[in-house]
Amino acid sequence: MKKIITKLQNGLLALLATTVFCGGAVASTDVKFSLDWKFEGPSALFFTGLERGYYAASGLNVTIDSGKGSLDAIPKVASGTYPIGFADINSLVKFKDKNAGAKVIGIMMIYDAPPFAIIGRKSLGVSKPKDLEGKILGAPAPDGAYAQWKSFVLANGIDASKVTIENVGFPVREPMLAQGKVHAITGFSFSSYINLKSKGVPASDISLMLMTENGLDLYGNSVIVNTDYARKNPEVVKGFLNATLMGIRDVVADPAATVKYVIKYNNVAREPVEHERLEMALRDNVVTNYVSRNGIGGIDRARFQRAIKQLGQSYTFTRNVTVDEVFTEEYLPTKANRMIN
Repeated sequence: MKKIITKLQNGLLALLATTVFCGGAVASTDVKFSLDWKFEGPSALFFTGLERGYYAASGLNVTIDSGKGSLDAIPKVASGTYPIGFADINSLVKFKDKNAGAKVIGIMMIYDAPPFAIIGRKSLGVSKPKDLEGKILGAPAPDGAYAQWKSFVLANGIDASKVTIENVGFPVREPMLAQGKVHAITGFSFSSYINLKSKGVPASDISLMLMTENGLDLYGNSVIVNTDYARKNPEVVKGFLNATLMGIRDVVADPAATVKYVIKYNNVAREPVEHERLEMALRDNVVTNYVSRNGIGGIDRARFQRAIKQLGQSYTFTRNVTVDEVFTEEYLPTKANRMIN
């Protein structure tokens, strides 16, 4: 019965997309979409819309390309090389600070909470933030989570002078923690946690301290768009977001089935690993309490303002960056149509 209902829902959603959006969008409009990283479990949030025909039903021929990091898609979209992308909103805030006229803006918040985390080992004496005092923290200098360190310190009353920061490379970060050469590391929760387990560290020994559960108000990754493109092609952008929303609903309803689309495009990935990574992202970053109440994609302006202020604790702004420069809900479906569970 569940399969039958799912098929009916998918058919109705695809019909809705065709009815609502195809009249405004040009049939088979090519859209290049840049992810922030390689094809891993959370990429199912977009591949599902592609594989189940939701983008096509909106008159869009979408191509999904991998990225090289949280900042990677921002200059691509700002320059117009890609009309739409997926990037860390905090990196976008900093980018707009340095490039006030940059033609890029966030339009759909996917990670209501970022995966920024401090990951420690209980057997090494790290279970909570204050335990970092007197310990060695392995942190790659360009790491997105480490960029929030000063804010994390202030939010948790940590005496930073008692924490030894060791600049480690990304490839050796988890191995060093597994070997006990550092007591904790900064990283993305759904990456470092899984990497540590693959190095033989028992799950019961891993302390995962999500920054948003320890005093930080930051948002995570958002769909971003080139503002010139959006102004000229508003129905294409709306159609893309609507189709993405339908795909996300399917992922939330059945992660095990939809993660298979990621494996189709990354045949060296292991399905059980990417399934676990996707489940973590859904639980900790996508389907938050706020999203359950308000639907996906939008923001709480007061929280976003606090988040920008917190970024200023770890980053020196050159000017006052406003919420409206960084994010708009102009292209989103109505709140009632953004509910995902």
